[in-house]
Amino acid sequence: MTAQGAIAEMALKNAERPAALTPDPFHVAPALTEVMGRLAAQPDKLMRAQADLYSRYLDLWQTAARRMSGEAPQPAASPARGDKRFASPDWSDNPIFDVIKQSYLITSGWLNELVAGVEGVEPMTKRRVEFFTKMLTDALSPSNFLMSNPEALKALADSGGESLVKGMENFAADLERGGGQLAIAQTDYQMFRIGENVATAPGKVVFRNELIELIQYSPTTDQVCEIPLVIFPPWINKFYILDLRPENSMIRWLAAQGFTVFVASWVNPDPRLAEKTFEDYMRDGIYAGVAAAMDQCGVKQVNTVGYCIGGTLLSATLAHMAAKGVAPIGSATFFAAQQDFSEAGDLLLFTSEDWLADLEKKMDEGGGVLSGQTMADTFNALRANDLIWSFFVNNYLLGKEPKPFDLLFWNSDQTRMPRTLHLFYLRKFYGENALASGELELDGVKLDLKSVKTPIYVQSSKEDHIAPARSVYKGAQLFGGPVTFTLAGSGHIAGVINAPAANKYQHWTNEALPPTLEAWQAGATEHAGSWWPHWAAWLKQRSGDLVPARDPSGGRLAPLGDAPGEYVKVKS
Repeated sequence: MTAQGAIAEMALKNAERPAALTPDPFHVAPALTEVMGRLAAQPDKLMRAQADLYSRYLDLWQTAARRMSGEAPQPAASPARGDKRFASPDWSDNPIFDVIKQSYLITSGWLNELVAGVEGVEPMTKRRVEFFTKMLTDALSPSNFLMSNPEALKALADSGGESLVKGMENFAADLERGGGQLAIAQTDYQMFRIGENVATAPGKVVFRNELIELIQYSPTTDQVCEIPLVIFPPWINKFYILDLRPENSMIRWLAAQGFTVFVASWVNPDPRLAEKTFEDYMRDGIYAGVAAAMDQCGVKQVNTVGYCIGGTLLSATLAHMAAKGVAPIGSATFFAAQQDFSEAGDLLLFTSEDWLADLEKKMDEGGGVLSGQTMADTFNALRANDLIWSFFVNNYLLGKEPKPFDLLFWNSDQTRMPRTLHLFYLRKFYGENALASGELELDGVKLDLKSVKTPIYVQSSKEDHIAPARSVYKGAQLFGGPVTFTLAGSGHIAGVINAPAANKYQHWTNEALPPTLEAWQAGATEHAGSWWPHWAAWLKQRSGDLVPARDPSGGRLAPLGDAPGEYVKVKS
């Protein structure tokens, strides 16, 4: 009854919306047709693949028979390291579910390998089919279905059916929260309050315009470096990934190292800002934030950081400044930021003209902005097992509440995207790679990254799936001045937000910048723990002498309110 009520409610809420169903929502049909056509044109290869699948199943039948006779053979297929879907002991202890698991692993692995081995297909076409095939095989995992998930069946039996009732209640609540669209909860959203238990570093908003609030954070040392640091996070997320908790807050850590820290908090745009352009974000974001920080501190230059898409904007702004002959930025650091998008990861698959046409239609229906949920769905699809299916199983099949986790609270707190800005970014950077090729124009100025002589520090992460290390490295080679490149362990978030006190992961350094990432890695030195101290040492060399600590309330700009400001609190 709970499930029927939830689905009926969803139908009513979607009744007056434009039809959303399409026979090919992932725009993969042409690519799939081409890949399948190539396979059909190679019958010998297809026969060998079928023989290989038969051989793998023969191994499974033999090992299953040996196990039933009391032996303990090695499994015919085992989950990859880190695959949490089959972590429950029942997947191995129960012979039936062990065979189900191995059968799935054999079939899904075979299918993905078959597609990956296709030859004579345009690389992006093949990559699109590979991504879709992986998405499909992930969705069909037996762990995602009640009747083939031993852990869910056990919970059902142990609770007398209560787990499934609770799961349907969670399902209904997620539909309600998504306004008729399924928005799978990833954490307990009621546990976190911005400014109270996340984003708590003290400071003041010292500047505000239509696009940013500039926050100056309170010092924690008696003296600070003369040249302040201005951080530009991605506008696609909220800035407080830099300040989740005191123990892992980059903002607090930087203040403790004697830096005057400013952070730009981007507006969460509504339809009034639908026509804001990339140039607007450059002028009212980077230019305005840098000018305000210089005015507040009475200096002629600042150091800057650009994180992810904020780094792409900062790169373009540096080239614009070089073309204009102005130099308010003394150094620039990039966290997981791309300038060359030729190897930009799986997000490239979401930037074809078919996808962009759908995106533009969604933005038009939304009054000229793209919903935060759409952005979240896209990023979740890149790591579906971790960010979709694990919560589907936990919330609905097991009937559990998601655990409180500040990182996932932040991850779900997406911002909207203005139509003009977002389409320009996707077409010019992902589609045309215009910045790397020297063809990007802003305010009538053609941008050349080789004209940027500013000292650059580039951070990348080894397992980053959004800004792959190879892509970031190619961008690092485009600048005309000195570049320091560092590779961190982990991925797009944990690789960046890795406080030294945690003693987690590792990082690699190499003063040289050879032509390829592989050559750089061959000559790199591995260090345990966070890369932050290495960067702080580099930054201090470019931050001037020590001066008395700066009180955010005592500068030239009158405080407009307390950190974390108002823009960050606006929900999508």
